[in-house]
Amino acid sequence: MGIRQQAIVERGNKILSYKDLVVWQKSMELVEKVYRMTQLLPEDERWGLVSQIRRAAVSIPSNIAEGYGRQATGEYHHHLSISRGSLLELETQVLLCEKLGYLQHEKTCLVLADIQSISKMLGSLINKLKQ
Repeated sequence: MGIRQQAIVERGNKILSYKDLVVWQKSMELVEKVYRMTQLLPEDERWGLVSQIRRAAVSIPSNIAEGYGRQATGEYHHHLSISRGSLLELETQVLLCEKLGYLQHEKTCLVLADIQSISKMLGSLINKLKQ
């Protein structure tokens, strides 16, 4: 049975599209926060950290969507794993911005909290697919 045919239920609602996944919705919100946060970085980092951070952030919901669209559990799992890797890459880059003094913790704490929350959601979804 393919992904779309499965009766996947999240928060009591049937999932008819990747857009119905709370983890995808939260990831999209994270991308918006990241874009706003990176506007605070120095101009000379525009093609360095800013570009890398934004690519990692965009990769998270993109891979959730792509994996869902593949309609095969193994490929879905693979793309969710890539998404989780991008999430941890983003976390590392945000922490690096703090270490370099580009951003204060007050500016990054909400993003870091979202990263932890999304990581748990991705882990849970990955574990559900293994069953």
